[in-house]
Amino acid sequence: MTNQQPKLKSTRAGFGEGLVLAGEKDKRVVALTADLKESVCMSVFAEKFPERFIEVGVAEQNLAGVASGMAAMGKIPFIGSFAIFSPGRNWEQIRTTICYNNQPVKIIGSHAGLSASADGGSHQMLEDIALTRVLPNMIVLSPCDAIEAKKATVAAAAINKPVYIRLSRAETPIITSEETPFEIGKAEMVFEAKKPKVGIIATGPILHKALIAAKELSESGVTVSVMNLATIKPLDEKVVIKLAKETGAIVTVEEHQIAGGMGSAVAELLAQKEPVPIEFVGVRDQFGQTGTYEELLNLYGLSVLKIKQAVRRVMKKKG
Repeated sequence: MTNQQPKLKSTRAGFGEGLVLAGEKDKRVVALTADLKESVCMSVFAEKFPERFIEVGVAEQNLAGVASGMAAMGKIPFIGSFAIFSPGRNWEQIRTTICYNNQPVKIIGSHAGLSASADGGSHQMLEDIALTRVLPNMIVLSPCDAIEAKKATVAAAAINKPVYIRLSRAETPIITSEETPFEIGKAEMVFEAKKPKVGIIATGPILHKALIAAKELSESGVTVSVMNLATIKPLDEKVVIKLAKETGAIVTVEEHQIAGGMGSAVAELLAQKEPVPIEFVGVRDQFGQTGTYEELLNLYGLSVLKIKQAVRRVMKKKG
């Protein structure tokens, strides 16, 4: 890590680039949206492949149902909306028409977390990981930056299962490179210390703050390793267990409710396979509100300082 300012780009923009690449690779790829073409970055795909783009209007339940039918007829549909509406408003249709039938529809939930900052609590989706990871057959992806979002989109198109991709509205730091490995179901260690005392597991763009916290902690003599958990389901059990064994303590970091989120998935695994002390950094049973993105991250405890404090707390639990 360096002190150079990182480039900023939203994960939704990375998705838009990946959707075009997926469309170029496979003519079966189609895109559908509920009156949010520009907001979910489907515009370039729609211009390049107008015959493969469908605007269903403000009808998110129809969006899921139509896509499931198209998938049953051999297409690879990507449906895009704000996460609060899809998978929020249309969860039952996703469950019954897509997942129950194991149709390979790709659900794109943009403006997730607190990134719809100016829109307030009604539009800030903090429960989508919980809603999607509980569904049988569903794969859940949460890319950390625009480059990873692009790769996740291309990878999702190639897998014959339902996939949820969680995206942010905010322009966030580019952490990975075009050469960084990405594979659905695989976690990546992005900061490895010698003899780490704590393992940090982060998902989504908040990974950048976890990396800053790790650097600052290492400078003060506290060694930590950081994992990028881009695939929340299926969980990379082997790598998560390995990190827990090496460190003996875990901190999870996510821009989501703690209840039912990525941290819950990690805790469910470790409670059975490698019990260790865990601290959770996330939103604690609250709705969002209006503010700037950074103001909200700080207000809800999603800051570098709070991550460092969680690391020190979990170290004390080790004894």
